Order: sequence, then C-alpha cells, then structure tokens
Amino acid sequence: MTAQKGKDILLKIGDGAASESFATVAGLRTKTLSLNARAIDITNASSDGWRELLAGAGVKQASIAGAGVFLDDEAAAQIRAVFFAGTVRTWQVVLPHFGIIEGAFLLTNLDYAGDHAREMTMSMALESAGTLTFTETA
Repeated sequence: MTAQKGKDILLKIGDGAASESFATVAGLRTKTLSLNARAIDITNASSDGWRELLAGAGVKQASIAGAGVFLDDEAAAQIRAVFFAGTVRTWQVVLPHFGIIEGAFLLTNLDYAGDHAREMTMSMALESAGTLTFTETA
C-alpha cells in the first residue's frame, strides 16, 4: 500500500433510518482509529514457562478520535444532539484505498476550543458499542 493522505480519511454518521445513508460530519484535521482485542491468558503449568493466549476469545473494541471544524451548522447540530441524547448511532470510518469500518458507536467526548484570532475547533471521541464490519475498497 502506498502512502495515503490523512485528509482523505472520512468520518460519517448514519441517519438512523432503516436504509441507512451516511453524511460526512466534520472537516477533521486529525483522525485516529484504534482497533484493540484483549488477550485471554491461558498459561498453566504445562506451558513450559511460555505465555499462552486463547485465540478469538478476547473482547474487541474500537475507538475513534478526531479534531477539526464542523462542515456546517447542520453537522454541528447533529453531533451536539447525538451527544446530549447519549444515543448509539451507526458510523463509518472511510480509509481510502483500504476499506470502510462501519458499526455502532457512542459519542463519548465532545470538546470545543477557540483561539482569539482563529476559528472555533472541536474534538470528539467515539467508542464502539457493538459488532463492526470491514468492507475492503480498491
């Protein structure tokens, strides 16, 4: 895989309808997607002193963090409403030339900041709240 531009990573939120459609919510200047799986240690006396892990048994979890500016007032209002309602929504993270990760996430952090001579910025964090899917893209 050749180097990709970070600006091409997109964060999209679903509209909650039965036939989910997604809209890009923010012009995020920094974005991070972390995928984690907790290991289950099954080391015992017959392990010859080496740690053994149980494959496929750990809890999987994903976190998304980003900071930037909202694309428009509608996107800002939508994110604010989702945060204050505490609802789990379907989100997509589009990683160009790699794939799309989609699933249920809870918006766990929403920060606003501003510098006197610059635009107001925001940062947000999402935590997975269910099974995620990965769709490979060309």
